Formats: sequence, C-alpha cells, structure tokens
Amino acid sequence: MIACLRLFTALCLAALLAACASSPSSSLGELPRTPDASIEQLLEQATQAKTPEKAALLRLSAADLAYRQGNAGQSAQILQQVPMEQLKPGQQIFASTLSAELAMTRNQPKAALTALSHPSLQHLSEMPEDQQVRTGTVHARALEADGQTLAAARERIFIAPMLKGEVASKNHEAIWTLIASLPTDQLQPNTTDDLGGWMSLALAVKTAGTLEQQQAAIDAWRAQNPKHPAAINLPLPLTKLKELASQPLSKIALLLPQDGPLASVGKALREGFMAAHYQAQQAGQKPPAIEFYDSSKLTSMDEFYRKAQADGVQLVVGPLEKPLVKQLSTRPQLPITTLALNYSEGDQGPAQLFQFGLAAEDEAREVSRRARADGLHRAAIMVPKGEWGDRVLRAFSQDWQANGGSIVATERVDQPVQLAQQIADMFQLRQSEARAKSLQNAAGTNVAAQPSRRQDIEFIFLAATPQQAQQIKPTLNFQYAGDVPVYATSHVYSASGDVNQYNDMNGVRFCETPWLLEANDPLRQQVTAQWPQAAGSLGRLYAMGVDAYRLAPRLGQLKALPDSRIEGQSGSLGMTQTQRVVRQLPWAQFVNGQVQRLPDTPR
Repeated sequence: MIACLRLFTALCLAALLAACASSPSSSLGELPRTPDASIEQLLEQATQAKTPEKAALLRLSAADLAYRQGNAGQSAQILQQVPMEQLKPGQQIFASTLSAELAMTRNQPKAALTALSHPSLQHLSEMPEDQQVRTGTVHARALEADGQTLAAARERIFIAPMLKGEVASKNHEAIWTLIASLPTDQLQPNTTDDLGGWMSLALAVKTAGTLEQQQAAIDAWRAQNPKHPAAINLPLPLTKLKELASQPLSKIALLLPQDGPLASVGKALREGFMAAHYQAQQAGQKPPAIEFYDSSKLTSMDEFYRKAQADGVQLVVGPLEKPLVKQLSTRPQLPITTLALNYSEGDQGPAQLFQFGLAAEDEAREVSRRARADGLHRAAIMVPKGEWGDRVLRAFSQDWQANGGSIVATERVDQPVQLAQQIADMFQLRQSEARAKSLQNAAGTNVAAQPSRRQDIEFIFLAATPQQAQQIKPTLNFQYAGDVPVYATSHVYSASGDVNQYNDMNGVRFCETPWLLEANDPLRQQVTAQWPQAAGSLGRLYAMGVDAYRLAPRLGQLKALPDSRIEGQSGSLGMTQTQRVVRQLPWAQFVNGQVQRLPDTPR
C-alpha cells in the first residue's frame, strides 16, 4: 500500500512538472505554462525540487500564475525569489517579460524597459509566437508610456502578423493611433515595409487640407498600397473621415452680437470669418453659404434653432456670449452641430457642442510647456488679483506640477505702489538686508554688503497687461533679479509698435498668435489693408474669426483624429476629448525695442 502511495506521489510530481513546462525542450529552456495546480502547490513543490533549476522554473510558474490571477504584489514577491542565472535564455525572456508586465501595473515604464533590456531578449525571434506576442505587447506599452511613440509602433507592427481576431483588430487600431500622433516632420516614409506604408498614409492624411482632399489622399494611397494591412482594413478613424466627406457642408449660421457691449468683438470675429470665406472663394473652392443671425436680439435659443433649421443650416458658429454657451452646455443634445465661440464652466456638454475661444488657460499651459522644453524646473508666479488671475494661475500650476515642475513663490499683483515690496518678498531680499544689518551690528562698523536674492527661482511665469509688465520688469532689475528669465502670456504684448514700451520689457519672452507675429501672411495683409485695426491687439479676434471658419468643416476630423492639428492664425489647434479646441502658440521676445521671433517649442 505504502509503495503504491509513493508511486502515486511520484507520478503526481512528474505530471505537475510537465504541466509547468512546454514541450519539446530546447537549448533556450522549457517555458512555464499555466499549470493545473495552485500557487501554494507550486511553491511547495519548488521547496522539494531536486535541482535549483527545477525549483526556479516552478517559482517562475507560480509568479506567472499569480500575475494572471490579478495579484501583482504576490507575483512580484515570488519573482524576486527566482535567480535569473539559474534560468536558460528562453526562461530569462519569460521572466523579463513578466517583470516588465509587473512594472507596468505600477505605472513604471522605465523599469519595464530596463527589464526588457536583458541580454536574453536577443533570442526573442527564436521563441514560440505566443511568447513573442506577449513580450512585444508589453514592450510596446512601455515604449508608448515612456514617450517613444515611433518605437512603440514598430513593436506593434512586428507582432501584427502573429495576431488573430479581436486582439489583431485592437493592435491594428493602436498602430494607427501611434503613427497618427507623430508630428509631420517625423513622418518620413523612406522604406517600403509596413512601417513606411503606415507613415505615408498618415502623411497623406495630415497634409491634405479639406475633408474631400483627405478622402482623395486615402483613396490614392490605398490604390498604391493594395496589400498593406491598412489598405485591407482601413483604421476606424479614417472610415469615419470617409463618412464625413460624404456629407459636405453647404450652409453655416454665424451667430454673433451686433449690438451691446460685445458688438465690437462680434464685428472683428465676423470680419475675420468672412475674410477666410472670401479667400476660399478666390482659391476656387466652393465654400458654404453664410447666414447671419444677431445673438444680441435673441429671445430664446430654441427659437433660434427652429429658425436655423427652417433656413437649411447644417452648422452653427457661435454664440459668443458666455451665458448662452453655458446654457447650451447643460442641454442633453442640440438640434444642430454648434461651434460656440467661448467656453462653458463645466467640462462636458452635448455631443453636438464644440467650444473654441482665446482662453488664457491655453497660454498658461503653453508657458508651462515652453519652460519645460527649455529645461527649467522651479517657477515663481506673478498674476493679477481677481478671478481671471486665479484661473490662469490654476491652469499653469496644474500643468507645471503634473509634469514634475515645482512652484517656489506666488504673488498676486494689484496696486503698483506695492510692486517693489512684492518682488522683494518673492526673492527674500528683506531677509538678506536684515542679515547684512545684523553683521554690521556685530562688527560694530559699516560692512559693504549688497543684498542677495534667493537662488532657487529659475524663471518667472507672468500674466499681466502691458502696463503692468512695463512696471514689473524694471522693478525686477532694480531688485537684483533682472537676470531671472520671464515667460509671459500674450497679454503683455500690445502690438502697438511702441519702442519705449518694448524697451521697458527687454528680455521678456511671450507666446502670441501667429497672426500678430507673421506680418507677411497674405490673408493678414489683405485684412489689415481693409481693416487697419486688425494689425493691433484686435488682430487676435480677427485670427479667431479666420480659424472659426477653417474649423467649421473639420470638427469631425479633429474628433475622429484626436492627435491631428490645424495650423491656424490663432495658434496650432487641437481638440480635447470634451470637444474643446485648444491652442499651442509660437514664441517671441522683446529685444532692444523690437519683437524678435523665437524658434517654436518642440512638440
């Protein structure tokens, strides 16, 4: 009986080990499989294994089982007990892959990439396909999370032929999302392989102007690349583009105030909008008809939509008034797709509502992006007192800190007479003066000591009017902080051409609309010849009007291609998931009374 029991136990152990290993074996080593045993049983057998190699294989299998069961903590704990040197190359690949997967559960892509840099990975192509897919998938995820978009796409393209069914479809869409998010200058289809094909498709879509041109570019690409995976199975966003192109826009309602406090703003927006419309006509396009409506005379939005529907309107551009935009944002749906020219307070709105404006928050985030690109980490902030300053401060702080920056001082500017004291407080000059006085008292004689400022402020984020900035920069110079870089929003720039004003802000860097920085743009020249005020600060509104016209037929495109952008006159335009158009802006600097264009921020 005892002999039978021993034989049964031995058979069970043999079966257990067989369940943990792939067959047949090779010089790369047998791989763990999901066994018909619990984690506890595997660990128990590991303690009884006759060789260290078998013990390591059993523990590796237990770690993998724990990961598959959703217990990442236990998996990592067991994996730490597996000595890599006791594993064969294939088993090391398996362990490195599992280690990378565990790192990604902790949102640590760099640790995942370190795990996947193990020398054994050079044998990955010799491994079974399911292991190549598993390793390639986590490698692609880690590269994407680490910002290595092109490398992530390469990994997904490599594993694509090994996939089937829904997994293959998801990987296919992921490849397009990665490639489509690359800036145009990185789309260099120099090869004829699958990667080159994906790149040439993305380049064709991004460089085409209208929806119709994009559709023609997609059709031409498919004809030239009939065997490419994307030609056989067009990515979903491009299928949506095709649907949009089949529904041309023929009539737009322009809903702006013609009377009241916002009449001048409405006039500038309307003139910019129509300038872009006439330019499209001159270029031989067939632009949609424009129907004008006066929002200052509205009695109800419902009545307006009924009238617009009766007039055959397919898209509404406007309203401008914030209360009306807020009202639209709270509705479950709208009768006609609407591009509001302002932003509501909340993030979400009906599916038919898009929002676009010259938000100061966009510029605050642009400053954060630029300072980060310039290698800066520690910021001081100066914003006006009040609700506007609070919004700008919040937008900058959230973006800056979310990307690893720190804020070492904040001042809210109000009365000019307090400015010197505020800057002194920001740079802790009074403490320096107090130390110098204390030293004089201790020495009993005059000590030559110039006040010194704190050294941990790398730059100042400034949101202020030109008049405030004119006072702030000279005060910084006076308070021994003239060498601290100042990064500002466009609000410091009056576009007046006043050399004396610009001299007072010498060295200040600021973001600004392309409209005001690119005086040689043909449309700008036409507009300013007819409306000279468009060359000054009102030009930002003309630029917004131009961009509202250009956005109108491409809202669906931006929604279908979330990483695509439109290079507009008010900035480089993209869209958030909540259908808000956001801007990235070019940069300039005041230099000896002149405005000098700076290189664009890398994307």
